[in-house]
Amino acid sequence: MTSVVKQDATKPAGFFEAEAAGLQWLAAAGGARVVDVISVGPGRIELERVEHSRPTRAAAADLGTALARTHAAGAETFGAAPEGWDGPLFIGRRELPRVTGDAWGDFYARGRVEPYLEPAVAAGHLAREEEAVVRRACDAVAAGMFDDAAPPARIHGDLWAGNVLFERHGAVLIDPAAHGGHAETDLAMLALFGAPYLDAVLAAYEQEASLGAGWRERVPVHQLHPLAVHAAGHGRGYGVALADAARATLKLAG
Repeated sequence: MTSVVKQDATKPAGFFEAEAAGLQWLAAAGGARVVDVISVGPGRIELERVEHSRPTRAAAADLGTALARTHAAGAETFGAAPEGWDGPLFIGRRELPRVTGDAWGDFYARGRVEPYLEPAVAAGHLAREEEAVVRRACDAVAAGMFDDAAPPARIHGDLWAGNVLFERHGAVLIDPAAHGGHAETDLAMLALFGAPYLDAVLAAYEQEASLGAGWRERVPVHQLHPLAVHAAGHGRGYGVALADAARATLKLAG
């Protein structure tokens, strides 16, 4: 097996160790394939090298089926860290709060959206009036308006198209922000930034695991988290998109 080493002394302490823990936890689910961890230490991680190839509809469908199985492996609670890892969590370079809860909505609003709002405002990417809209949406989510009976899923947590690589045997997932969450959050992130043959991914997922009625309408709710993270560090456009998703959330909440 050939490998690739990622080395960066500027990364926060525990960054690569958290990545390794997330990859190993996802791999243990026996669902979607993730890149193998060869070794990890402070400031570095050595991973299996993935030889890229063109995405195919069949590989995308296989990913949908496998992702449903990963989610079904579950987590102890919403916000649960990868088993055996008690250090910090990250999404990109930003720390992911170690917040847990028995109710998805309260965990998601307080632990996955609100922590990034003040940094987004400070960066000039989210206007104060937009922040107020987002906070109202968070209040609706935290009140349980979108809670269901689904148990905590084992999610990748940062499942945009750039973290889904295709090689000749199919899709391989990299760079997780793995934790216990809602399955729809991973699917919403795939939709947010686009993914090859997304329709095939979703159709295969639904054949493997039932998604709750109205899940497509709830996509903006589950995009609040990635949009908030991006608004905190990646530009004004994400602040606008975050406010739009918040308005859609409030409309759904009635």
